[in-house]
Amino acid sequence: MLYDLFMFILNFFLLIICVLISVAFLTLLERKVLGYIQMRKGPNKVGFLGIPQPFSDAIKLICKEQPIPILSNYLFYYFSPVFNLMVSLIIWLIFPYLTYMCSFSYGFLFFLCCTSLSVYTVMIAGWSSNSNYSLLGSLRSVAQTISYEVSLALIMLSLIMLNESFNMIDFMNQQLYCWFMIISFPLFLSCFSSCLAETNRTPFDFAEGESELVSGFNIEYGSGGFTLIFLAEYTSIVFMSMILSLVFLGGNFYSLTFFMKLAIISFTFIWVRGTLPRFRYDKLMFLAWKSFLPLSLNFFIFFIGLKILFISLI
Repeated sequence: MLYDLFMFILNFFLLIICVLISVAFLTLLERKVLGYIQMRKGPNKVGFLGIPQPFSDAIKLICKEQPIPILSNYLFYYFSPVFNLMVSLIIWLIFPYLTYMCSFSYGFLFFLCCTSLSVYTVMIAGWSSNSNYSLLGSLRSVAQTISYEVSLALIMLSLIMLNESFNMIDFMNQQLYCWFMIISFPLFLSCFSSCLAETNRTPFDFAEGESELVSGFNIEYGSGGFTLIFLAEYTSIVFMSMILSLVFLGGNFYSLTFFMKLAIISFTFIWVRGTLPRFRYDKLMFLAWKSFLPLSLNFFIFFIGLKILFISLI
């Protein structure tokens, strides 16, 4: 039992280190890609090809002075970024390792629970800063995340009807001959858009609308607090890319192609940021409730009908 526990902790620790390194280089990739989209050079001065750039950024951020607003609710203000990053890392437990205590049977339900928890950290971060801008940003983020969680859950449940299991490993076994993206392409597009909204990315970055909210819910954060919020956001991007490639694009996590698909989807997150302008907030809500929700419900009912038909034929 102790050996199993040790192996589980070691596996999870290694996974978290790999995720954090990938997050560091995702920021470098984003700055380079945005640079070329805007027809300029990205960071290329620090070391060879700018590779030490993420580490120099991290050192610069951590060495800055931590501002503490006098009127803030200090304990909540201090701990909400920590919990934000913690939730973003714990959710990686559902990555389909073949070791004991990882990739458990109800991994999908754990994913839904963790994405729901991340709403509270943003809400508390905005409220505890005691600033009008940060409160507005957090309220926007809560409404947006809850709205898109509904459609995201229904999209995933539609595929679980096909998969007949909550375990993430079974997604790989079910897609040996045909990817789920081929049989449900509209679901893939709406799932990708919902992931953009869940991670507060352009064109749905209303929680951090720099032009109207002066950086939004994290306006009062600097130094370490800002670094943790930043890391949590990019960890969520890598995680959502992993979920999309696992659920829709074959999901064979033994092969190198799985990680190439993950990198392509992460690149698409950046590409969208460099290309699309910010949505209007009422259009965002319209998209969630009038477009994605009916689409995901229709597919859900259609797949249930298919299941009943196959069962009756057998």
